[in-house]
Amino acid sequence: MLTWFLPLFLVLLFLGLPVFFGLIAAPGILLWLAGQERDLVLLYRNVYNGMDSFPLMAIPFFMLAGELMNRGGITIRLVEFAQALMGHLRGGLAHVNVLSSILFAGLSGSAVADVSALGSMLIPAMEKQGYTRRFAAAITAASSVIGPIIPPSGIMIIYAYVMGESVAALFLAGIVPGLLVGVGLMILIGIMGERWQLPPATMRASWGARGKASLKAFFPLMTPVIILGGILGGVFTPTEAAAVAVGYAIFIGLFVMRSLSLADLPDVLARAGLTSAVVLLLVGAAMAFKTVASLAHTPEILAGFMLSLSDNPLVLLFLINILLFVVGMFLDAGPAIIILGPILGPIFIDLGVDPVHFAIIMAVNLTVGLATPPMGLVLFVTAAVSGMKVEEVVRGIAPMLIVHVAVIFLITYIPALCLTIPRLAGFVQ
Repeated sequence: MLTWFLPLFLVLLFLGLPVFFGLIAAPGILLWLAGQERDLVLLYRNVYNGMDSFPLMAIPFFMLAGELMNRGGITIRLVEFAQALMGHLRGGLAHVNVLSSILFAGLSGSAVADVSALGSMLIPAMEKQGYTRRFAAAITAASSVIGPIIPPSGIMIIYAYVMGESVAALFLAGIVPGLLVGVGLMILIGIMGERWQLPPATMRASWGARGKASLKAFFPLMTPVIILGGILGGVFTPTEAAAVAVGYAIFIGLFVMRSLSLADLPDVLARAGLTSAVVLLLVGAAMAFKTVASLAHTPEILAGFMLSLSDNPLVLLFLINILLFVVGMFLDAGPAIIILGPILGPIFIDLGVDPVHFAIIMAVNLTVGLATPPMGLVLFVTAAVSGMKVEEVVRGIAPMLIVHVAVIFLITYIPALCLTIPRLAGFVQ
């Protein structure tokens, strides 16, 4: 009977129940019907136990660092830097949008923060320059998925916590896939620019203007250097690195750039606390959901089913990409990783797939799901920021999803794209 918990969860989602309540209600109902009250108590106890973790403390710290930098005007400096480098190309502001997302990813690690910070600034600017609002919103949504792939990344921290992997290894493995998404979108913009005659490029910035923009962006761009450098150098743990990022953001905001005031801090703390609470509640509920999956022997059942289809790792990787892409359409990346990671990870590791490689395949797939209908969170945030209907954003983003899918299959079948940097750093054999 317990094997029905996943279908029941999907039914509750389609009925409009929030993901958090669906994650605890579906298994809870089945345990109650089965008369397993003791396991029911264990289920709800695990909601708290799933959040009570030192490594997970990195998530609220990184979110707070992102909020501090956004409120401190750092986003504007990153956009100015990107425009000095790429604003002269045809479709310049679209290129700037993508490059800004790559740079912002190193600060926040959140797709939603990317859309909120960059979209509110770049969508109106692109519209003024002659782009359609639909295209501006679509490229903002499509490039925002880079945020959780390039380190620091909240979903990488969650995966490492659930599967016992190295956070540093996952951070390093996400660099190339994130850059591939960005480069792929820029190539697509270049093709569209020639075919659809995107708005003419602005004047090429002088080397003096580029140098000035680089100096303005220097301190913000040092954030990922400090985070990764400290972790790889053994100076601090990922959780401590997140706390250092917060301290650094406060320091440069208050004393170096002087774009942040003490009066801003209460609102920043409240916004970061609210966002963190949502994420951590989802993590706790997903850990409880995972408990029922184990009681129902779901990993063993699914492993047997998949191996009955094929024992060829290449074929199974193709099938798992399709499964994860579909899951990402309905379920947020964090809960999906906690639920499916312990089920799918051991299957592919036993077939010879590197654990770090599989982690990146899973993380990128589920991150792309943030920008896919019908329930992609990024689509709803983009619609709110741009003032458009979700349906219009979906129509605009459809060609860009081709880039996302292409990158997914590239990193799936060319493991070196993910593993070279972690291997050079000594995290992968």
